Amino acid sequence: MSKFLLRFLLSAPFLLCFAITTNAQRAVIISDTAKQQIFRHDQLYYLEDLHGTLTINDVKSAGFEAKFKVNQTATPTTTDPTLAYWYRLKIRHNPQSRNNWIIEFFDQTIDSIAVYAPDKNSHYKATLLGSSRPFQARFYQHKNFTLNLDNSVPGEQVYYVRIKSHQPVNVIMVLRSVSWFITYALEEYFFFGVFYGMILVFGLYNLMMFIAMRQRQYLYYVAYNLSIGLYEMCADGIAYQYVWPGSPIWNHNAYGIALFSASIFSVLFTQSLLNLKANAPRLNKLVWWVIGFRTLYFVLCLTVNPNWFSYKIIEIVPLSLALFTGCYVLIKGYRAARFFVIGYSFLLTGFVIKALIALNIWWLPVTAANYYSLSFCFIMEMVFISFAIGDKVRLLKKQQEKAQLQAIRQLRLNEELKDALNRNLEAQVQERTKELVEKSSLIEHQNEELKEVNILLQQQAEEISRMNVLLEKDNTILHQDIEKISHDRVMSTEVDFEEFSKIYPDRDTCFKFLSDLKWDKGYNCRKCNNTHYGHGHLPYSRRCSKCGYEESVIAYTILQNTRIPINKAFYMIFLMYSTNGKISSHKLSEILSIRQSTCWAYSSRIKKVMEARKKEIKNAGDKGWSKLIEQAEG
Repeated sequence: MSKFLLRFLLSAPFLLCFAITTNAQRAVIISDTAKQQIFRHDQLYYLEDLHGTLTINDVKSAGFEAKFKVNQTATPTTTDPTLAYWYRLKIRHNPQSRNNWIIEFFDQTIDSIAVYAPDKNSHYKATLLGSSRPFQARFYQHKNFTLNLDNSVPGEQVYYVRIKSHQPVNVIMVLRSVSWFITYALEEYFFFGVFYGMILVFGLYNLMMFIAMRQRQYLYYVAYNLSIGLYEMCADGIAYQYVWPGSPIWNHNAYGIALFSASIFSVLFTQSLLNLKANAPRLNKLVWWVIGFRTLYFVLCLTVNPNWFSYKIIEIVPLSLALFTGCYVLIKGYRAARFFVIGYSFLLTGFVIKALIALNIWWLPVTAANYYSLSFCFIMEMVFISFAIGDKVRLLKKQQEKAQLQAIRQLRLNEELKDALNRNLEAQVQERTKELVEKSSLIEHQNEELKEVNILLQQQAEEISRMNVLLEKDNTILHQDIEKISHDRVMSTEVDFEEFSKIYPDRDTCFKFLSDLKWDKGYNCRKCNNTHYGHGHLPYSRRCSKCGYEESVIAYTILQNTRIPINKAFYMIFLMYSTNGKISSHKLSEILSIRQSTCWAYSSRIKKVMEARKKEIKNAGDKGWSKLIEQAEG
């Protein structure tokens, strides 16, 4: 007896825990009086599969019964995308029910759902659902995931649901009768038609306004409406059903692209509608920064990790900026922002509700009303934004009418001033005309006298012109005589290098002198004896038009291969000639500022030429030094 008591005491905690675990979970009862029942937190237990390897046999075994935890939140949510989540629910079947029953999942973004339902032999059969499967694989062609229940099995049955998704999702499960599901689905799709129809109508209206008024704000709002419509279709599952039913991968990322487009065009519309460039320049710059950072985040989502699209909370930044901007310009006195603030207040409210549900902070059970609260807020936002656009047009029209009235008053005032001015001008013209008539006779008399003076001046001008022609001829002859006297004096006397440089100041002057000296009797090619030439690549060189041989101006002269400046070489030749070669290399180095060895080498070369051409330069006079430069047969 003591051993039995001891064993009972040792096993009591385990039995108590097992009893609490198994008995605490309430079952949902199938009843024809209830059209639908949402699984509450105490009706839904969950288990985190850390490695994603658990099977149905594992989780329904006795060892895992105690590991299931009661859901503590009104809306169950998967928080870690790397884990798989198992949910256990109990349903008390009622074979006498006249209705067929289904389990429906609200969240259309769940990647993979495996529902394990028991049969009559307590064997579990898996039904695969989720957005990663083709839409045509669904039994009911509906945007939500649905599963038929076999209500013929009596008693309380345990169902297991395995959920795995790349992003946090809401696990909202509802038990519904098929008849109510059909009624609800028809009404839901009707409201979807109204919702998307309103988006299309607002979009077409603003498109027509853009075509009529050519203001970019309408085009931005059209793009914003279409982006919101695309996002809602992605979130509701409508896009997966009708637009890309065979593309699950695109279905996972399309909502991120739609949200990015909606954010960008929302702030661009805000910027244009509220005229931030004039009303709030600093906020206008902040808008461009937000656009830049939002675009950068979008690019990172596309290129680095597409799962970052699931962080929809980032949209609170452009949304809050738009609402704050509207409030700011409204306080500043821009009345067109009042409906804008109301519309974006609705939108922010819907976004906050949706964010609280997504973050599992929402304290109430998720119903169709708060689940679709964002869609309702979108409708209200579109209505009030249309009022804002109309209000802006009305205010602009009122300002235009005010400006027109002011312009009309100004035109009237201008007309009165013009009449008064015209009267004053007429009186002044009459008075002035009288003065002009009196003075015209005096001017006519003065004109006669001026004509006579002009004739005399013309005669004097002709005489001065003839004298200027004669003076110009005399100046030309005098200038030529001065140049000739200066050249003869330089060539007949000893002059310094500065005075010599006035005749040969630079390289171009020396080359021209050499060209005239070298080819004074005409050009003759040294290769083919051709007498026709063209300009070469070097200054004053000549290129044979037949064989292409180019001869420089210093080739075959005493200056060939000379490295000292050519005007100094000219002066050295002149000094050697004028002193009959008696000037020393030291003196030349001092005069020309060239090394003595260079002066000695080049003066020796000049002496040899002087000795070779002694007879030619003997009676050459002042041109004798140029005879030393002439070409030497090579």
